[in-house]
Amino acid sequence: MKKRAIVSWSSGKDSAFALREVLRSEEHEIVELFTTVNETHSRVAMHGLREELLDLQAAALGLPLAKIRIPWPCPNELYEERVGSYWRQKKDQGVTHAVFGDLFLEDIRNYRDASLAKIGLTGLYPLWRNPTRPLAERMIDAGQRALLVCVDPKQIDKNFAGREFDRTLLAELPPGADPCGENGEFHTFVYASPSFRAPIAVRAGETIERSGFVYADILPA
Repeated sequence: MKKRAIVSWSSGKDSAFALREVLRSEEHEIVELFTTVNETHSRVAMHGLREELLDLQAAALGLPLAKIRIPWPCPNELYEERVGSYWRQKKDQGVTHAVFGDLFLEDIRNYRDASLAKIGLTGLYPLWRNPTRPLAERMIDAGQRALLVCVDPKQIDKNFAGREFDRTLLAELPPGADPCGENGEFHTFVYASPSFRAPIAVRAGETIERSGFVYADILPA
């Protein structure tokens, strides 16, 4: 009997590929995606992605999506309260695992595991400790397509915002930048994936700088 799991869905390449890996293993039944959404602007908090694009991703995957609404900025106590409430609800429904796309940041994984343990859930990290350059290339070669929607201009050039996550981009990243953006260099939006029923048609909107980050607004086509 498969164990029931939920997936922390950021809208980006890592969570999408983590989902793909779990689906391929056939050991877990994915019952739902969950993500936090800025309750004022209806966007994914760090990515700045429009909520309607989340809905299109969930439809492409054929999975339900739970949106945990939080203010921005959000005090950590309130974040933990709202996310924890959702996790407890899922545990009561028979969920045993939560899937994350984390790659190598120990402090984040330890924080997640400690929070999950309080509720009785177990974290699942299918991409953990994969060398990030080969992992990035494997994502691309598998047919996963993504756009950079948020860039930290203190780490990489602001002109990377809006670009395709492909081998050309990997070759142009500055020395020291993680190929998967695990240190916050960039965040992505996945518009095509082996797990999707069909690619999502999108078009580029404006690029703006806000609160020290550069955002490329992506619109449904």
